[in-house]
Amino acid sequence: MKSAKFSIGLTADFYDENGNTLYEDIGLDVFEGFDHIVASKIAGHTTEITSNQLLGHNIAFVLSPSVTADSIKGNREQLLAISRFGVGYDNIDVKSCTANDVLLLIAQGAVNRSVAEATITWMLALTHHVLKKNELVRTGRWNKRNLLMGSELRDKTLGIIGFGGIGKALVELLNGFGMNRALVYDPQIRSEMYSKFDVTKVKKIDDLLMESDFVSLHCPLNEETRGMIGERQLKLMKSSAYLLNLSRGGIVDEDALFNALINQKISGAAIDCFQEEPILSPHRFGTLDNVILAPHSIAWTNELFRDIGRVACQSMLNLSLGKRPEGVVNPEVFESPSFNQKWSKYIT
Repeated sequence: MKSAKFSIGLTADFYDENGNTLYEDIGLDVFEGFDHIVASKIAGHTTEITSNQLLGHNIAFVLSPSVTADSIKGNREQLLAISRFGVGYDNIDVKSCTANDVLLLIAQGAVNRSVAEATITWMLALTHHVLKKNELVRTGRWNKRNLLMGSELRDKTLGIIGFGGIGKALVELLNGFGMNRALVYDPQIRSEMYSKFDVTKVKKIDDLLMESDFVSLHCPLNEETRGMIGERQLKLMKSSAYLLNLSRGGIVDEDALFNALINQKISGAAIDCFQEEPILSPHRFGTLDNVILAPHSIAWTNELFRDIGRVACQSMLNLSLGKRPEGVVNPEVFESPSFNQKWSKYIT
């Protein structure tokens, strides 16, 4: 028997204490006119979604909590998908999703422009000493400005580790800055992509580290990338180079990076993500003046959340209408007879 309603549960961190959404636009208007969709707040905010929180929901729309095997347990019969508000999914147990006939959806392509723009913001802020110059004026040290001569992006080399949508958008946005041809390390990228975006393929990550003035990380966190940038890799970088991490904290060894920064082995860094989040007390990186920090939100804009929301909500709507959505991480679930039997009960 088909269900008349299709339930989408939003994690509680989308809302304030009064039940109002914290963000200007998260795409929920996509559901307007589709009366079978019931979008509601999942009760209680937890760092890991519990099985009870998912009861009765066909899709969980997840901002920051983790989804584990225990989260999915007991919900296999009605849960069709986990939809991540974004593109990273290292906090989602993909194997458990797949084993329980649950799709994992990401907002494919929605973050590219915003993260690329944030990367350039940080490149400029670092090379022009924006924070230090701001402090000179605030503390009445105007005459010290000669000590903070900056440098331009012109004639510099950017090294990109991970050439997905964000890396490609970054290269396109940097056109006009007069930079050298970007270096790219990504074993997964097809050869034609390098010529299409006019970038240089680097077979060994060591070569990219040695030749780049900026090393920008845009790869997912997985077993291959965990700890990818450690003491040995940082020693290969130019002393004048900058490291930018807008991907995931576990990719960089924070002890090694702290030592490289405090000993000025590299010129500076910009860090948006950390090994342990959230950070609720002063962090050791905050004691350094050659680093810029953000609470995993440097790319957060109203436009970003609107774009993520619309892409995610359209995918969820398509699933409710019996259409295959975009951005499916584990498409093999569609081959499961038990998934299709479950899905058929909720298709409008």
